[in-house]
Amino acid sequence: MATFLYKLGRSAFRRRRLVALLWVALLAVAGIGAATAPVATSSSFSIPGTEAQRAFDLLEERFPGAGADGATARVVFKAPEGQKMTDPAHKAVVEDTVAALKSGSDQIVSVTDPYTGKAVSRDGSTAYVSVAYKVNAMELTDGTREALTEAGHDAQGKGLTVEVGGDALQTMPETGAGEIVGVVIAGIVLVITFGSLVAAGLPLLTAIIGVGIGVSSITALANVLDLGSTTSTLAMMIGLAVGIDYALFIVSRYRAELAEGREKEDAAGRAVGTAGSAVVFAGLTVVIALVGLAVVNIPMLTKMGFAAAGTVVIAVLIALTLIPALLGFAGDKVVGRKQRKAAKAGDTGADTDPAKAAKPNGGTRWARFVIRRPVMVLLIGVLGLGAIALPAASLEMGLPDDGVKPTSTSERRAYDALSDGFGPGFNGPLLVVVDGDKTTADRTVSTIKRLDGWAAVTPATPNKAGDAAMITVVPKDRPSSAATESLVHDIRGATGDDVLVTGATAMNIDFSQKMNDALVPYLALVVGLAFLLLTVVFRSVLVPLKAALGFLLSVVAALGAVVAVFQWGWLGGLFGVEQTGPIMSMMPIFMVGVVFGLAMDYEVFLVTRMREAYVHGERPGEAVVTGFRHSARVVTAAAVIMIAVFSGFIGMTDQMIKMIGFGLAVAVLFDAFVVRMAIVPAVLALLGHKAWWLPKWLDRILPNVDVEGEGLAGADTTGGTPDSRPDLVKV
Repeated sequence: MATFLYKLGRSAFRRRRLVALLWVALLAVAGIGAATAPVATSSSFSIPGTEAQRAFDLLEERFPGAGADGATARVVFKAPEGQKMTDPAHKAVVEDTVAALKSGSDQIVSVTDPYTGKAVSRDGSTAYVSVAYKVNAMELTDGTREALTEAGHDAQGKGLTVEVGGDALQTMPETGAGEIVGVVIAGIVLVITFGSLVAAGLPLLTAIIGVGIGVSSITALANVLDLGSTTSTLAMMIGLAVGIDYALFIVSRYRAELAEGREKEDAAGRAVGTAGSAVVFAGLTVVIALVGLAVVNIPMLTKMGFAAAGTVVIAVLIALTLIPALLGFAGDKVVGRKQRKAAKAGDTGADTDPAKAAKPNGGTRWARFVIRRPVMVLLIGVLGLGAIALPAASLEMGLPDDGVKPTSTSERRAYDALSDGFGPGFNGPLLVVVDGDKTTADRTVSTIKRLDGWAAVTPATPNKAGDAAMITVVPKDRPSSAATESLVHDIRGATGDDVLVTGATAMNIDFSQKMNDALVPYLALVVGLAFLLLTVVFRSVLVPLKAALGFLLSVVAALGAVVAVFQWGWLGGLFGVEQTGPIMSMMPIFMVGVVFGLAMDYEVFLVTRMREAYVHGERPGEAVVTGFRHSARVVTAAAVIMIAVFSGFIGMTDQMIKMIGFGLAVAVLFDAFVVRMAIVPAVLALLGHKAWWLPKWLDRILPNVDVEGEGLAGADTTGGTPDSRPDLVKV
């Protein structure tokens, strides 16, 4: 592995113009494809194997068009205090609005008049107009959306409170100032780390190129592959973080090789051969975690995982090829002014002097502190994360709706107005589909009315063939409540197999259950594969086991922090959480997948230097100190950068993206600075030589991938490698 990557790095350095041209051309092709592709649509949401999905499929079959995925909107009217929507003046305003909506766009299928469609509340204070569209929200034209909002504004100016809700107002998440601030912070950290604007700019430049190619490719293929609007956001989030980190490790190792007096081309080859090997395996763990989301069998989640994994692969390829090419263009400017002046004066730097090279730095001092007090550090780290993880025990899951949006949005105010006028369950009605004749449907209505927890049950509506019927059940409580969930289970338990419950609320319940059921198999697959991969990398059994257990601790602690902020509301104002609610159903399994991959990045980058020192004869404690002396500064910078990038997404208005950004930022904070920087060295210090134990039979069958670059020990500066020099022996 190391020898192959060494040759690749040197080749990219020598042919830097060709390599750079190829990547720029690829970016241009992807950009053109994205610019000419149709506008991305909302991914079709399905949950195979659930009752809600079977009911939806039956609805499509027996009621053609009734289950269409076209956008919908509700224009909600509220009369002034003491007045009613049935007053002639207010009624005239609503009828004018209905007429304006019908003529406002050719994308509209129907507009329901509240006075003929029984859409006026019992107290007469609230009424709503339902609007159905031919296409989904992402395919609505700007003119259609403007006609919807203008109709509401016109009515607003005539004495009524008017709010517009529904998915017709849904748009692609916009890039806000938060993401830009995250990239700026990453740039500042890189400048501080390298002391050179050129060296700091390389990881940023290559990460942006990689994300540009990945996101543009996703955009270009969105309609063909039915990729959702949030797919590119996830790919951008992961791609930026790993792209900067992987490039950071290559550039850092290149500078270290230069400091040892190597020629630039040889230094580039060695940087790719050593740090590049760690990048490959770190990237593989992230890809395994993201692709493994397919185990959940939720098409939307699978596509998000594959798209993000593709962006990670691009980041790895860029780090191995474009980075050494750009290092060739950078020349001496990749190091700071002090180092350049020292080189001109004939001093190759402190690192060439063994006495100076061993001078303690921050990483060395911290590692020695941990080695002296491993039990204390281990207990503080484990107990601290355990305390933060406690809120996770009260986790409540669901899917976000307009009820969790900020109160400053019209969608949230429309949601609240409907809850006030028609009851809290009105925003989450249950749709009961009966596979049978009218007699079966009427019997089902009677059965449901004998249950508790419903506010309204409509008469059965049969289809044209008379072999199926629809029944709408409005719960008493809000859609995400435990009482509504109990009502769904009660209906399913009290009726036969020919009665199916669906609707957004039932879909959320089934989705959450499917996430819970898939968590253990997913953990087993991802952690198992990564354990095997890390066993090959570190040639140890206990080091990968310790890595996996440490990850579980950090991810549960991060999930506890998510619950405390987004469900309990602790420090919610600080993070822009205006409305608490259940945690997004996919959050636990999503965090497991993404955080595991990212956590293994730091494990690979940090522990490979320890392994490298250990196999060269250092004692276990000395190897830990050596690993921290060489890697702690860079790993710290990488973690801060990743936290900054993820934190940038907390500023987005979309609740799902905000929650993901916060969860990933906190998880990286815990894993990098508590698990990898404290718990890992403490455990290694306690284990001693046992940490690197590997059964002899396993040692014989495992391939030697040479992540530490032992095979490069004799590589010369003229292009030779140990393979071409018989006087050098590979370890």
